[in-house]
Amino acid sequence: MVTSSAASPVRRPGAEMLVRPVGAAVDAVLGTRGCLFTFHRAAPPALWERLPNREFYLDLDFLDRLLGYLAATGWSVVTIAEALRRTARGEPGDRFVNFSVDDCYRDTYEAVIPLFRRHGVPVTLFVTTGIPDGTLPLVFAGLEDVLLNNDRVVVDGETIAVATPEARRAAYARIAAAWDADAPAQHYVTFCAENGVDATAMHWTHAMSWEMLEAVRDDPLVEIGGHTVSHARISRLPASQAFAEIAGCRDRLRERLGVACDHFAFPYGRSGDCGPRDFDLVKEAGFTSGATTRKGLVRRGQDAYRLPRVTLGGAQRHLALAELHLTGVSSLAARVLGRV
Repeated sequence: MVTSSAASPVRRPGAEMLVRPVGAAVDAVLGTRGCLFTFHRAAPPALWERLPNREFYLDLDFLDRLLGYLAATGWSVVTIAEALRRTARGEPGDRFVNFSVDDCYRDTYEAVIPLFRRHGVPVTLFVTTGIPDGTLPLVFAGLEDVLLNNDRVVVDGETIAVATPEARRAAYARIAAAWDADAPAQHYVTFCAENGVDATAMHWTHAMSWEMLEAVRDDPLVEIGGHTVSHARISRLPASQAFAEIAGCRDRLRERLGVACDHFAFPYGRSGDCGPRDFDLVKEAGFTSGATTRKGLVRRGQDAYRLPRVTLGGAQRHLALAELHLTGVSSLAARVLGRV
């Protein structure tokens, strides 16, 4: 187990201090409290402000502040394996957090892992193996890159102006929604041809490679788990295909990296994206846990194959909101509103 110790200074107390007593009151009644955070990408604040799809990223400065805040307020940052051990023990007053990065893009290697190392705490990588294998086109990363670095782009023969951050965000939302509805990879091939983009070079601009994964596989602060082969929505697949996505990912990671790969995270991960059949398939594939993105806290008695995780998105740049996640208030609100 590794806990926060070498963290950056915490800013002057703010609204988050008003929320903390809620969590303390709940702890007194229910004991162990764990919060599993997840995100996809991270960027420095100046770039984050300009990104066409900035909700997909965490501001690195905020992540730095959050890790410092957790250390200062007595939270342990742990691996999924340690989170499961603590959940089984259920010791009163035990509070822990896990951070997992889904998919695993290049910035995971270049920015996220170094930040966690500086704080001396672990991070979990849930790897979609099609990314380092180069078989999964990074359609939306490529779309975002072209929009970010050009004032004009061509889409289906039409030239559109994207000279401002607002125009880029609007264009990204419109184009991504249209592609997502119908064969995004085919749309991306056409888009690359229209805009003179080398799709292979673009892939490796954003992908985490096997060489990068090999460089961190023995790091005690890096835990590696599976996230399917092609980032498929598991609930939509026949059982045989779903199992191939789950087990194939584990087999590939074990073959290529020689890691145990005990833990799995469902792509998308909400209530419509994975269900009882899929949880059983994860167990059958040899994993010891399965993580969703259904909001909630982890407590004693938690089913290891239905782990809740709280997604951190770009707009979440305030410690007060993080504290709402840590207390479980935001998860309760999500369930009341049916956003699970």
